[in-house]
Amino acid sequence: MGRSQTGFWCTGLSLLGLLLAALVSSSLVSSVTLGSEAERCCRGVENLEIWGKAVKGGNDLKFNSSKDCCEACKAMCDGGDGDCRCDSWVFCGDRERCKERFGECLLKKQKDVLFPALQVSGDEVIWTSGLIFGEGEGIVSMETEYGSFRIKLFADCAPRSIAYIVELLGSSYCTGCKLHRTEGRGNSWDSEWSNVPNSPLAPPFAFIQGTLEAAGVTFNNIPPEACPLIRAGSVAWIGSGPEFFISLANHDEWTTRAYTVFGSVLPEDMDIVEKIARLPTKPDLWNNVIISALEKPARIWLRRISKTRQDLDLNVDWRSDTSGGS
Repeated sequence: MGRSQTGFWCTGLSLLGLLLAALVSSSLVSSVTLGSEAERCCRGVENLEIWGKAVKGGNDLKFNSSKDCCEACKAMCDGGDGDCRCDSWVFCGDRERCKERFGECLLKKQKDVLFPALQVSGDEVIWTSGLIFGEGEGIVSMETEYGSFRIKLFADCAPRSIAYIVELLGSSYCTGCKLHRTEGRGNSWDSEWSNVPNSPLAPPFAFIQGTLEAAGVTFNNIPPEACPLIRAGSVAWIGSGPEFFISLANHDEWTTRAYTVFGSVLPEDMDIVEKIARLPTKPDLWNNVIISALEKPARIWLRRISKTRQDLDLNVDWRSDTSGGS
């Protein structure tokens, strides 16, 4: 960007801390209409400059919007081979402050896209930045005593949410991370997770619910981000978090609710989610509504899933009290 690397490398500040600070103080640029899947997500964070090796861009690559810059990065990640030539983008969209650099788009490749090289953030930064998780990237595992299931994170839809999940990955002890409620599908949904015609939509509500909050990690309410249709496997915040749910059905009827969907369970792992949904429950009263609470809440351990098996430490017991999810 024409500047030396200051900020993280020279001050010793936490990369994630800077990113979270940027997310709190900056507005979000989005091409997504809430409740619609008509457009692909291409969200970025204003006043944030992500460092990294530029693979394309500058004066030779200019666009009218951050969405176009984001889409140009995605176009370099559509090969289907799991290796994105571009996984991050930086756009200068403030005409007054960018001056002759207005419209500049830099497409970049990170050494580790889940932990990008953050250069600087704050009101003085003229750049808007975003991340793209390609095939095999941005996947975390939720480990429980009943089995593990993998979740693909949506950095291009919910960057604020993903920053928080990454912070949880670095916490040593996820004491508040658990699943504590399960509502089955009953006879309201078919084997394809769609609502059966003329059947009631609820109850049951067809989801499992939990909390993602770790000891020592301050939770700040997450404003609504992308809210596409809720499909079976969708992982979304309830309100502003840290309560979340995993959908067990296609909830087309929830189009008016602003749920932030920040990930999706991989289809081949939905059997574990279904297994948890069948655990013993007991009735409980929440806000004058009778719900089905798990008799024994299921503790969650978060773990990052790497692209290759060789990168994984398969001998670690991720359910020990000292391992957490780093």
